[in-house]
Amino acid sequence: MQIILGTTEFQIDGKSAVAIGKFDGIHLGHRKLLNYILEQKVDDLMAVVFTFDPSPEEFFLGKAVRQLFTREEKRKAFEEMGIDVLIEFPLTAETAATPPEDFVKKILVEKLHAGYIAAGTDVSFGDKGRGDQHLLRSLSKECGYELELIEKVRIDGDEVSSTRVRNEVADGNMAMVKRLLGGEYSVGGEIEHGNHIGHTIGVPTVNVIPPENKLLPPFGVYASKVYLDGKEYRGMTNIGRKPTISEKEKVGVETYIYDFDKDVYGEYARIALERFVRPEMKFDSLEALKEQIQSDIEAARQ
Repeated sequence: MQIILGTTEFQIDGKSAVAIGKFDGIHLGHRKLLNYILEQKVDDLMAVVFTFDPSPEEFFLGKAVRQLFTREEKRKAFEEMGIDVLIEFPLTAETAATPPEDFVKKILVEKLHAGYIAAGTDVSFGDKGRGDQHLLRSLSKECGYELELIEKVRIDGDEVSSTRVRNEVADGNMAMVKRLLGGEYSVGGEIEHGNHIGHTIGVPTVNVIPPENKLLPPFGVYASKVYLDGKEYRGMTNIGRKPTISEKEKVGVETYIYDFDKDVYGEYARIALERFVRPEMKFDSLEALKEQIQSDIEAARQ
């Protein structure tokens, strides 16, 4: 997958099918949108995702927003889906003021050679967000592209949105999060050395420090899956600061992997959170912590 970032000067070769969106969560609605452009590859159109960096929320509100998918996670997801080109278009005061008509004609058509455009019915682009589905429709014949407008996906009667996913993650409702995403909610990173307390009490774990901008569910214990070196394992994961050990611990994602005993420090692991087991707790002793962990292991295994 080709990634174009940090520049407004780009040009791709050949005709393309372009999906426009924020893609901050890659939920079912986003997947529906992406499937439309992927279907165009049978007609030799390149599948192109056009998104913004930073996100419109971060740019216009001026504050960092915790991410459902970090940049690296989004890139991995897009590549696995079969996207050919990802454009992380720089959002600045200048580019945000682009007349909507110029955005369509000079970027989507001239630079990307769009023969097919897919967008949500709430699409917004260009100066003051004046670009919308009606402008895309009105320019489609003149500019020679086919337009597909995608209605909102609904689950249990309510729209699937990034805000809804965020709320479910914040509540620790991982089963609903999985339904809304169409896949597991996970945290990935390089396995680091921890304080080795797990080895001390007979419960060795792998430790991942999540990116600071990653949205995490409530601190606690979760039944999980671990994707490591191309293989899938079952596990039990603690998210939090390990208050029994120290009040100054960094927020970490610590996972006991069932029936696993390998040295994997430095390798990349993806931890998929399946079900909340219990909140994080502080214990009076390491022995009490060990007893609880053994109980958690059996509960998560079952």
